[in-house]
Amino acid sequence: MKLMLKLILAILFCNASIFAQNKELLYDFYEIPQSLMVNPGVKTSQKWHAGIPVISGLSFQGATSGVTVNDLFANDGVDFTTKVQERLLDVMGNKDDFSSTSQIEGFNIGFRGRNRPDDYYSFGMYGEMDIISYWPKDLAILAFEGNGGNNIGRNFDLGDLNLRGEMINVFHFGINRKVSTALTIGARAKIYSSIFQFQSINNSGSFVTTLGQNNIYESSINADMELQTAGVKGFYDIIEEDSGTTQKDVTSLFTERVLLGGNLGLGLDVGFSYELNPQTTITGSVLDLGFINNSKDIWNYTFNGSTTTDGISVFLPEDIDDVNNDLWQELIDDIDEALPHGENESSYISWRPVKMYGSIKYDFGQGGGSVSDSCGCAVNGGSGGGSNRDYYRNSLGGQLFMMKRPRGVQAALTGFYQRRFGRVLSIKGTYTVDKYSFTNIGLGANVQLGPVNFYVLADNLLSYSNIADSHYASLQFGFNIISWNGN
Repeated sequence: MKLMLKLILAILFCNASIFAQNKELLYDFYEIPQSLMVNPGVKTSQKWHAGIPVISGLSFQGATSGVTVNDLFANDGVDFTTKVQERLLDVMGNKDDFSSTSQIEGFNIGFRGRNRPDDYYSFGMYGEMDIISYWPKDLAILAFEGNGGNNIGRNFDLGDLNLRGEMINVFHFGINRKVSTALTIGARAKIYSSIFQFQSINNSGSFVTTLGQNNIYESSINADMELQTAGVKGFYDIIEEDSGTTQKDVTSLFTERVLLGGNLGLGLDVGFSYELNPQTTITGSVLDLGFINNSKDIWNYTFNGSTTTDGISVFLPEDIDDVNNDLWQELIDDIDEALPHGENESSYISWRPVKMYGSIKYDFGQGGGSVSDSCGCAVNGGSGGGSNRDYYRNSLGGQLFMMKRPRGVQAALTGFYQRRFGRVLSIKGTYTVDKYSFTNIGLGANVQLGPVNFYVLADNLLSYSNIADSHYASLQFGFNIISWNGN
C-alpha cells in the first residue's frame, strides 16, 4: 500500500503545473497544419507539410477549478492553517479537480494525393500525458480535522477518492477528403502504446465514528476500493533496485514502451466542415474514441470489507502493570484482518477520455480575390472552385468543447474573432468560459514566411502577471515547413 499512498499524495500536492485538454485557439485555425489533430475534417489548403521534429507541436496548459498556489502560500499575514480551512476545505468540493494533459509531437507529415487532389493524407507520432485527480473532500476533512468533535456521527465518503492518469505514445494516420464544394470530412486511426497507466475510479465505502457501548466511541468502516496500475511496477522495480545502471535501464524501458513495447490500444478521430452558405461554416469533431488493453506489468491493489471497532480497552489498574500488553498492535491486527487488502495482476481495459468540438463561423470582409490568385491554392480546399473560395479577411464565431471525465462531462464555451493579413499573418482572439475561469482571454498568431510556418497560441493572458494566482494558463507553439501548389 506504500506505493498507492505515495502516488495519491504526488498527484494531489505536486500537480502545481497542471494541464487541461481544450485547444480552443488551435481548433479550426486551418492555416496551422496541427489543426488537423483536433478536427480531421478541417479545411486544408497546403500541398504538403512537414513538422520540424519534436518542436512542430508543443502544448502546455494549466488549470485548477479550486484553490490556487497563491491562495495557500501568499505572504498575506494569514495563518497557513486558517488558509487551509477557509480557502481549501470550506471551498472545494468533490467535483473540483486537478487535471493534467500535455502533448509533444515526435513528427507530423501531410501530403495531398497525386491522383486524388481532394484527399489530404497525414501521419505522425506524438506523446501525451493525461492526469485527473478530483479533490477528496471528505478524506481531506478527516485527515485535517480528525473524527472527533463536530465530526462524531459524520459519515465520511471513501468514494471521494477518484483519480486517473496515463502516459502514452500515439501513432496515427488520417485522411481528409473534400467531398463537395461545401463538405469536407476526415478520419484518423490511432495506435496507442502505453508507457504507464493508473486509475482508482470506482471506489465506494464509508467511515463513521459514533458513541460506543464498551468504550467512549466506536468507529465503523465499510470499504470497496481498488487502485489499478499498468506499467508502473517495471519502473518502480528499476528505481527500487538502485543499481549503477538505473538511469540507463529506465531510459531503455521507456524507449521500448514508446515503440509499441507496452500495452496497446486502438482509437479513432472523426470530423467535418460544412458550408451552410458562402460565408457561414459549421464544424464538428469527436476525438479519442478508443481504449487500451492493459495486460502487461499489472500491479493492482484492493482494499475491501467492513468492521466496527471500539478502539483500545484499558482495564485499570492491571493493564498499567502489564508492560508487555501491546494494545495498539492488537487493534491494528484486528482491523487488518477485518479489512483485507491485497495485490493482484488482473488485466483491465482503460478508456481514453473522449473529446468533442463543435463550431459555427461567419466570414466577412472580402479581400479582393481568392488566395489561389496569389499562392496557387484554394484556402478552403485542395482543388479550388466553388462559392466559398473567395478570401475573407475576418471570421467571427463560437465553439463548444466537451470532454468525458470520470465524474461527468466537462464543458467549455468559446467566442472567437480571427483576422488575416494576407498570406503572411493570421491572428485569432478567444474568450472562453468553463469551470476553471470566467475571464479567459486568449490570443494566437500564425506566421508564414515563405515555406516556414510558425505559430504560438496563449490562453488566459490576464493571468500572466501572477501565474501562481491563476486558475488557468496555456501555451502552444510549433514550427512547420509548408508547400503550396505555387511553390
